Amino acid sequence: MGTFSKRTAILATALLLLVTAGLTAAGTQEPADALDAPQTLLPLDENIDYGQFANGITYYIRENPEPRNRASLRLVVDAGSVLETDQQLGLAHFAEHMAFNGTEDFAGNEIISFLESLGMRFGPDLNAYTSFDETVYILEVPTDDEEKMKSGFHVLEQWATAISFDPEEVDAERGVILEEWRVGRGASARMRDQHLPVIFRGSRYAERLPIGEPEIIRNFERQLLVDFYQTWYRPELMGVIAVGDFDASRVKELITEYFEPLEPRPAAPERREFDVPGHEETLVSVATDPEATQTRVSVYVKHDPEPFNTVGDYRRSIIRSLYSIMLNNRLSEIADDPDAPFLEAGVGRTGLVRNAEVNVLTALTEPNGISRGLDAVLRETLRTREHGFAASELDRAKRELEASYRRAYEERSKTRSASYAQEYGRHLLEEEASPGIEYEYGLVTAALPDISLDEVRAVANDYLGEENRVVTVSAPETEGSVIPDEKEILDVIEGARRARLEAYEATVTDEPLMAELPEPGHIADETTREEIGVTEWRLSNGARVVIKPTDFKNDEILFGALSSGGTSLASDETFRSAAQAAS
Repeated sequence: MGTFSKRTAILATALLLLVTAGLTAAGTQEPADALDAPQTLLPLDENIDYGQFANGITYYIRENPEPRNRASLRLVVDAGSVLETDQQLGLAHFAEHMAFNGTEDFAGNEIISFLESLGMRFGPDLNAYTSFDETVYILEVPTDDEEKMKSGFHVLEQWATAISFDPEEVDAERGVILEEWRVGRGASARMRDQHLPVIFRGSRYAERLPIGEPEIIRNFERQLLVDFYQTWYRPELMGVIAVGDFDASRVKELITEYFEPLEPRPAAPERREFDVPGHEETLVSVATDPEATQTRVSVYVKHDPEPFNTVGDYRRSIIRSLYSIMLNNRLSEIADDPDAPFLEAGVGRTGLVRNAEVNVLTALTEPNGISRGLDAVLRETLRTREHGFAASELDRAKRELEASYRRAYEERSKTRSASYAQEYGRHLLEEEASPGIEYEYGLVTAALPDISLDEVRAVANDYLGEENRVVTVSAPETEGSVIPDEKEILDVIEGARRARLEAYEATVTDEPLMAELPEPGHIADETTREEIGVTEWRLSNGARVVIKPTDFKNDEILFGALSSGGTSLASDETFRSAAQAAS
């Protein structure tokens, strides 16, 4: 169980039913043809049985053989800490904890004992989390026993409708929650708590961290917890996901048996959405802590979420990915320089909360290098807007992106059920399309050749917007360290903006890794160990090679090399160098 701040979006019970002027259904249209009609809706993967009961509960069912005899189940509730009243801070997370402390059919912690008796382990197979916008319960159940699998859906149904909130269990859990809060009060959390009110300024999210307020956790009346559960745990705000090594028709029967009879709540309050207000000025948050171990500066530019339902939306995401790959490659090259202005740096776009996304520039720096690192990241981003990228950079990024999709496509038969379950959770909560890797790979390979340098260059504007910009600095409190204040940070930004930047010179070589190949040796001896499926070669230079074919991955070969000796052979004078040589 835990609390996480992660992007969520509207509970999508009707994505496939979307009917909007100008949009056309994808149907069985090939990806390459769909690119000519960017408003074409992305299809839902045909391997998914997707639907909705009359009471509002949405379900996803998919047969998947990895791992064998297991199923990944999810109960997704579109209710998190952002829905709490001022008197309920932390009770969304508390309700999640109470799901493991008794329901109508499972008294006390009997539910944990019962599930552990079926071979499930708390953590890997049995867990849950609460975020700002949703609560998700996770089970990994065996499928080679009908009763065990049925019990998994029974447990999900109990969590959805029948948590008991026994007064003694509630009081006992207060200490558990407070300890979780205490353990989480490390340097990162303390600095985060200073940054979030600035990032979320003017938003309800700034006052609704999922862990809640200790004073409320200690003293709240039980009825407030029951009220939150009864108000927000209702069918029209729920989804059930089942992916695994099972018969899909039988699983649909079980989901129907346990979830279709649940009564809707027509008089229930509206599930409101909450915005993150914009601002014209750049906001700065500087936080230090004596226990911090890293120095980091980040630039966030907040945006409204963009839809991800059409072929045009997908093509736009490909362009953004190419931009991130190319700029990250440049930043990586800079970091390799002995006098680099940062230890490492990166860019990317991610979800902030339900109604806000952010483009992020971030740099990990030396304690006294915050201003220098920020300046370098900003200048390199500005350089991409002013001068764009070289054709060789774009070609390299296209190859990298295509290769990543190709690997996913080649390994599609090995994809684990939990991965699919997570993806369908995003489809449910974030309206993120889920057309399947076969369609996605076809779309990427068809789209890449026609994406131009100008299209990628334009993405830089998303990272350099002057409105809705927040800069955060997190650093250790150490003697002699120089931490810039708000004015100094703003001066760095202005200095970078005014800088005259030359175009980036891409260094590309087509030379082989080895100019001259050595004379090949030969296999001097070969032995086979059939009992473990291993072949061993002894090469003519004395090297020993051990080979074991596997079918764990469809498109992967792993290599490892060992040599006897190590630092034990180093002299006193060279020991430190030897110890650091590998890294």
